[in-house]
Amino acid sequence: MSDLRRQILSQAKTVVVKVGTRLLTHEEGGFAPEQLQALVDNLGQILSNHKVVLVSSGAVGTGMGVLGFATKPKILAEKQACAAVGQIRLMHAYDEAFAAKGIPVAQILLSGEDLRSPERFKNIRATVEALHAHGVLPIVNENDTVATAEIKVGDNDKLSADVCHFLGADLLIILSDIDGLFTDNPKINPEAALIPVVQKVTAEIEALAGGTGSVASTGGMRTKVLAAKQVTRGGSACVIANGFKVSLSDILEGAAHGTLFLPAEKRMGAKKRWIAFVSKPAGKLLCDEGAIKAVVERRTSLLPMGIRKLEGKFSVGQVVDICTLEGAAVARGVAAYGAEELGAILGHKSGEITELLGHEGPEEAVHRDNLFVL
Repeated sequence: MSDLRRQILSQAKTVVVKVGTRLLTHEEGGFAPEQLQALVDNLGQILSNHKVVLVSSGAVGTGMGVLGFATKPKILAEKQACAAVGQIRLMHAYDEAFAAKGIPVAQILLSGEDLRSPERFKNIRATVEALHAHGVLPIVNENDTVATAEIKVGDNDKLSADVCHFLGADLLIILSDIDGLFTDNPKINPEAALIPVVQKVTAEIEALAGGTGSVASTGGMRTKVLAAKQVTRGGSACVIANGFKVSLSDILEGAAHGTLFLPAEKRMGAKKRWIAFVSKPAGKLLCDEGAIKAVVERRTSLLPMGIRKLEGKFSVGQVVDICTLEGAAVARGVAAYGAEELGAILGHKSGEITELLGHEGPEEAVHRDNLFVL
């Protein structure tokens, strides 16, 4: 397994590094500049040989110290105030620390809407590629100052997975204050053992993840494991490791640090990753058993004939869930018709589409090239 680990990690060229709040703030809250400098030194060791995107938490935690909060505020406006105060200080600290090494940085603030739009999703990738071409390190964070529940990505573990998807990264490294995934909570059970390699994120693996982390952070091990599940299904590897203890260069050389989540054998393109993991479905197509079997088992396109009912208002090009008649989602894809026109042709053969609509249209309701089986 050590040879496999070395092979996978040493070949990674494009890397997303996600840094947890605890690595940038004191345990009781408040910005910790010496910890940020240690992180910058760590990152500096790999930037000459790898294309890196840094997803940095810490804005809210940094702002908490300035505004005098001992714990993360629960009121949205106060949380966003902490983010507004903390983000500028955090980026200033990054800018100064990296400038001392001759490395320019760029700030990219994103919301869920930015990622759920296919045009913006592609544009973000183009922007990051342009920054890399000019030797700039992109630093990504969620735009917490304006984000609401409807447009939030969720947390920075999820955000790091989304960045991995649009970038088509080889590897996601999630750094926090714990050594990796354990058989139990190591803070409670001294007998808990580190799991060095996870072949596949199963329900049993998800069950090993506990609750939230420090007083300033949003996520816990569960959000990290779910991020690992997404990126590995897309064909990228993932490592969860302790940012206080490990060297990024050692990880990339295959050293046995943290927990390595192995990538799926088949690597997905950015378009399929967006459909599967980033998009937000605008509706549901409830299908008969034959259509479900064709889509799931034979990986065929979904034809209007197999659809029995629609839910939601969606347009051409929006993502919809393909569901059983009971409503269980089995696949997700891009609608070739809007809800109104699809409602007029559902249950009918493809040869009847022109007559029913009064114009020609695609034979498929969802083409297999734009479809992902969940």
